[in-house]
Amino acid sequence: MYSSKQLCIIQRSFRTQSTLSVVRGLHKSVLDVKQHLTSEETVTSSFGRFIQSVQPRHLSPKVLQRSKRMVLDSIGVGLLGSTTEVFNLALQHCMHMYALDDVSFVYGRSGTKLSPVLAAFVNGVAAHSMDFDDTWHPATHPSGAVLPALLAICDMLPSNSKPSGLDLLMAFNVGIEIQGRLMRFSNEANNIPKRFHPPSVVGTMGSAAACARLLSLHRSQCSHALAIAASLAGAPMANAATQSKPLHIGNASRLGLEAALLASRGLEASPLVLDAVPGVAGFSAFFEDYAPCPLTYPEEEEHSFLLDEQDMAFKRFPAHLGMHWVADAAAIIHKTLVGLSMESFSPNMVQDILLRVPQSKYINRPFPESEHQARHSFQFNACTALLDGEVTVQSFQPEALLRPELHALLSLVRVEHPKDNPANFDLMYGEVEVTLVSGDVLRGRCDTFYGHWRNPLSNESLRKKFRNNAGAVLIPEKVDALVEAVEGLEYLTDCKPLLAQLQ
Repeated sequence: MYSSKQLCIIQRSFRTQSTLSVVRGLHKSVLDVKQHLTSEETVTSSFGRFIQSVQPRHLSPKVLQRSKRMVLDSIGVGLLGSTTEVFNLALQHCMHMYALDDVSFVYGRSGTKLSPVLAAFVNGVAAHSMDFDDTWHPATHPSGAVLPALLAICDMLPSNSKPSGLDLLMAFNVGIEIQGRLMRFSNEANNIPKRFHPPSVVGTMGSAAACARLLSLHRSQCSHALAIAASLAGAPMANAATQSKPLHIGNASRLGLEAALLASRGLEASPLVLDAVPGVAGFSAFFEDYAPCPLTYPEEEEHSFLLDEQDMAFKRFPAHLGMHWVADAAAIIHKTLVGLSMESFSPNMVQDILLRVPQSKYINRPFPESEHQARHSFQFNACTALLDGEVTVQSFQPEALLRPELHALLSLVRVEHPKDNPANFDLMYGEVEVTLVSGDVLRGRCDTFYGHWRNPLSNESLRKKFRNNAGAVLIPEKVDALVEAVEGLEYLTDCKPLLAQLQ
């Protein structure tokens, strides 16, 4: 850590050198803007200043509590994700193609360590390998892009220099906040994505911001870390519902860490990457309606974190968030059928199944052929809930996917897209209508599922999810110790008690 005086000297020196070097290469339209703006007046510099200067006292009790729930859930889904094929492929690739570097732990692999950036990558892949990680509004998966990189840094730092639990939470919240602020610069970002997977873009930026904070980079370096990350961001939606989708989160975590490390070494990038500059696209390359504004300086105005006003959605089963609406709607019908005292539910009783869902092509999959497609199929999740009354981790196992009775129901499904049902996680609903051979019509509708930010999981439900997930790879004593460490994270003088349970 630098003293305030040293930091001021470094910033003055860095600003003078970087301004000269940047001006030589800037596009003329950027130069026109540069003549009228000082670095303190740009959106980009305001983000760098926020990352470097925001303090733990700005974290309200609500933000602390919500962010600890996110940390707990992310670790749990990461540990469970370490049992998947895609995680194993990513880990094997890293171990075979790169020199082993015994630095940072790997989820679910006691005794295995990788370099910090590779650990951030494989643990990020684990977090999203089953699409079981948290979701925010506007739509993105914020935790999996940030937490693996921060934990890799904690493992990287010397034993006598480990961050405190509050330092970790501060950096984590910086990474979440940056993602939320960037998403709110675009109305397009409110909707279920069509072009690119949001965490591959804002997640990379959030990881860079969080890592810059935990590494104590100065203001200019924080801005450069964001600009470098922007050059490393992006992944197309065409890879949704494939084994490559988890790589989006893994790369976001890894490349954000790389951006922060490169900035710490002095690598520079555009000082206006987050600004709207006519003729030269920065972050506006990702959003057509991008309209940024500076972040207020925490010392001048008390900062309110977005997590204070916008809670997180935690999934009860491992699938795309949109699946939770149709699953809960279908479960209502299943309960009704059971209530009619039918001894067993047979697809032969059903004549027609109608789903009323938002129009979103990549989650409209009539006959999914893999677990990843099934996690992104309105039809599969509705029919599974009709058969079983719920969707669970086991619902995506091969034997469950291949059930003849499930495929019989899938063949009866029709889909409608009502105009009042937008592809927006804050506004959408799921409706299932089942017409029986008898002529009876059963309807189920879900406007807000249990786990949505408007109806959040209780602490008890979240702990149960965590224990089930973490218990797949850890002994009960370690699971209990992790719950204790995370729930008291702000009181840990260093992160060693947390890291010890993940080794």
